[in-house]
Order: sequence, then structure tokens, then C-alpha cells
Amino acid sequence: MTDSGTSFAAAQARASSLAEHLSELAARSTANRAHNIWIERLSPDASLAMTAPDGPLAGLTFATKDNIDIAGVRTTAACPAYAYTAKTSASAVARLISAGATPLGKTNLDQFATGLVGARSPYGACRNARFPERISGGSSAGSAVAVALGEADFSLGTDTAGSGRVPAAFHGLVGMKPSRGLIPNAGVVPACRSLDCVTTFTQTARDAARLLDVMAGPDANDPSSRELVPRWFSGPTRIGVPSVDALAFPDDAYGPAEFESACNRLALLGYEVVPIDPAPFIAAGNLLYSGPWVAERTTAVGDFIRSQREDTLEVTAAIISGGDGLSAVDTFQGFDALREIALEANRILASVDAILMPTVDRFPTIAEVEAEPVAVNTALGRFTNFMNLLDYAAVAFPAGLAAGDLPFGVTLFAPAGSDRALLEVASRFEGRDYAATRGFTLAAAGAHMSGLPLNWQLLERGGRLLERTRTAPGYRLLALPGGPPKRPALVPEAGGSAQIEIELWDLPPERIGDLLALVPAPLAFGRLTAEDGRELTGFVGAAGAEAGAEDVTAFGSWRAYLEDGARP
Repeated sequence: MTDSGTSFAAAQARASSLAEHLSELAARSTANRAHNIWIERLSPDASLAMTAPDGPLAGLTFATKDNIDIAGVRTTAACPAYAYTAKTSASAVARLISAGATPLGKTNLDQFATGLVGARSPYGACRNARFPERISGGSSAGSAVAVALGEADFSLGTDTAGSGRVPAAFHGLVGMKPSRGLIPNAGVVPACRSLDCVTTFTQTARDAARLLDVMAGPDANDPSSRELVPRWFSGPTRIGVPSVDALAFPDDAYGPAEFESACNRLALLGYEVVPIDPAPFIAAGNLLYSGPWVAERTTAVGDFIRSQREDTLEVTAAIISGGDGLSAVDTFQGFDALREIALEANRILASVDAILMPTVDRFPTIAEVEAEPVAVNTALGRFTNFMNLLDYAAVAFPAGLAAGDLPFGVTLFAPAGSDRALLEVASRFEGRDYAATRGFTLAAAGAHMSGLPLNWQLLERGGRLLERTRTAPGYRLLALPGGPPKRPALVPEAGGSAQIEIELWDLPPERIGDLLALVPAPLAFGRLTAEDGRELTGFVGAAGAEAGAEDVTAFGSWRAYLEDGARP
């Protein structure tokens, strides 16, 4: 999942002073320069000068997408010729600073926040935190990567079509897209003014809730801001989920199994999972770039592009200029079409409390985006484009690893005002409530791994997949007699060189005891070493495990052994 980030509770308990921590972050930023995270990074002294002496967010650092103003700092929207120095901070930034948070600077984005890839920037394609050959997601690209690499405790993005959710999915982060107008847009370079939302990237849903409490509320100077009465889910919570077949994933290796696992986890948590048809929502999303909302982008920065097209990336200029050919008739036809689709979409949503969908159904490389910049970008918005058009609140959060270690995320959405209710569900999905902290890490090497027959025992106990890795050299993998299901045992081998695939799961400590009671001899919990040297607790073979067992070490993983020859 993420590499170096930490929750707010841990961050605010740092032993180092804020000044020392800012110096450490500056050094980390230098080391990560190849990721193209920052457009303008403040010096530690400049950040300290902006920091309030106290507040509920004291000690926390944040990055800001460079279409959001920080007083005295240039705003470029990833277009140097467009740049201006902001006289005042955006409302969201000002509220965070007043609460004690420390601004670090401005992050890279798809130019004029037009894109979902993070590669449309003259400051360089923003590279994924763990997979540099893959996209970061956009347009809030640098903001997500900064948190994923531990260069900021949280960050601000914006979201019109999915820009605050797609990058979260590609980095194992929580991307909170609030209800339209809940967080003021004053001081934000508009993309589609009627749809834009200021968003956050955090490690946990609980942290996102803390930020929402600070930033939410009307701004008398922002006509798009509004007061919303919070909506809570009462009684048995019903969550609508489309079938995997209806979602039509383009690649069986990325998404179908992970989405089904997420739905099963919701059911195990006590939510009533109800099948729904995703077609009206996807149809609404298709209007975003084929309808009159493109003209709203033209309204925002079209004059600049017409006068200085040579200073704008061609793909960005072509998209934004598309509004020049739309008429008032086109606009009202688009509004009528959306209202018709919204009737059916809202009817479906009214039958449940919230709906779960994948955030994305693919994870492209930068090379794939360069080869087909429009087609790949368009495909990424399939499950995100509709939410602001239909006035929904949404939270994107991690839902495991796919295709050999790639982060996969889901998004839960509900009507405007449901923001905190959505965060509560996301927090429970994480295996923690708002007051909980990280639990017990358990290594699994066999039938308890994701998608295998005993994985439900971890999910039922609030387990959350953290990462896939391997053991250190020196282990044998045995297939124990008996079953079903077939079970393996890891046993140490002095001087051995084999490494075995394992999954690391986060479990509430209080559930370890009853899980252990389900582990039959000769399996047991014991110590093992990961390839990076970490000492872990995991499923291992106790004395006598080798009796009657088959040595399957050569396969390197229990999955590979099961798949070989369609073994049962």
C-alpha cells in the first residue's frame, strides 16, 4: 500500500520538533525528485512562518494542489504562463492553517485540472509512488504521491470528474470527495465551477473526518458553498453493489476478485448488500465530456487558452476549447438529458443507503497514456465522472491488492450530506472505528490468503490486507495431508535459499485468540522473517509437520502450487 505515511495520531506524537521534521521532509523531497511531486516547495523556514502556534491539527503537515491558493505563493495550475501570486489563501487552506496545520507547498497536477492521469503537466509526468512506470492518477497527482511517500501527513486536491479519488485508488489512500459546496471553493482555480470540490488524501477515514470537521462550512464570499444537514444511515444499513458481470472489468487480473472480496467484507461487517444496476450512473458520467459541461471549462480558462494557446499543452487546450462549439440549445439539451438519467439513478439510490463501486478498473502505465492520451484518460472516469453531476458525496478507500501487488480501491457514495456517514462505513471497513489504531500484523502463506478458502476467517475478524511480499531466504513450503481445504506449512531450512510468497494482514489484537483456536495441528502461530528483515508472526509448521507432507517449495507460493495442474 503506501510506503512511508502515518496516521494523524502517530504523526502528532513525533519525538522530533516541527522544525526538525520539516528539515527531514525537505531531504526526503530531494530523494524523491524523480516522481515530479512538487511545483513549488516552501523552505522549512517559510512553512514555519505560516504555522499557527496551536490548534487541533498542530504538528501535521500538508501539501496543496497547485490550483488552490496559498497566500504569497504562486498558483500555476500547471501552466507557467498562467501563474499569479495569491494575495490570500483559499478558504480551505486558511482553515487548515488556523487549526495548526503546516503548509509545505504546491503540488503537480494535470494542467488546469483537466485529466485523470497525472501525466499532463509541463513539470513532468507525476510518477506513482511504488510503481514509477505507472501513472499516479490525476488530476491531483502530486498531492496523492506526497502522502504515499510520506512527504506530507495529508494533502488537498480537487475533484470534478474523479481527480480526488482516482489517485487515492492507485496509492492505497483514502480520498474524501465531499458533497458539492460543503468545503468552500473560494481561492480555487475553477475547472467546472458548478461541480468542483476540494478533496483530501489521508491514510485513514478517521483522519479524513478530522479534516472535514475543520474545513466544512459556508463561506460568505463563495456562492458555491452551502450549509448541509448531515445525513446518517439509520437502522440496518443497505449498500447497493453492482455485479462483477455488470461492471465488465477489462482485465480479470485487476479488480473482479478484489471487488467481490470488498462486497463480502461489507456483508461480514453486518451491512445488507443489495444488487443494483450501475447503467444509469455510468450513463450520467458519459455526459460530462460529451455534453455542455465542457463549456464550463471553456468559461473558466478559455480566454487564456485562446490568447496563449502555445503556452498550453495541446491535449489540454483541445479539451477545454471544445466548449467553443456548443450553443445554448446544446446546454439545455444536456441539462434535460441529465435530469432524465438522474430520475432513474436517484430511484436506485433511494432503495439503499449507499452504493459501492470500483474507483477504477485499470491501472495504466505512463507509456500507455502517452500512446493514447485521450482514450486511457476517458476510461479511467467510468466509475467516477457521474458523482458530482448527480450531487453525491463519496469516499474512496483501499480494498486490497490486485494483479500481483497493485493497489485496488473502491468508492462508496450516497446523497449530498452523507459525508460523515460514508466515512464511518469506510472506517469500519478498514477494521477500525474512529478511535482505533493499527492492530496486529499477521503473515499468511496459504489458505488464509486473499481469495482462498479460509480468507473469510480473517475478513470476519476485521482483517485488512496490507501488502504482499516474500519471506527471507531459508524456508520450505509443505503441502499437508488431509483437507479440504488443502493447507500448507512454512518450516525453516537452515542454509536454504528459497523465498515463499506471503500476505501481511492487519487484525484487531483482540481477535487473534479466537483465530488461533481455529488453527489445527500441526499448524501454529510462530515467528518468521520477511525479505526486508522484519520479524513477523505467521502461520508456520509445528513439530511433526513434515510427516506425510509434500514438499512444494519449488513453486514459490501456495497459489502457484494450487494452480499447477488444477490441483484441488
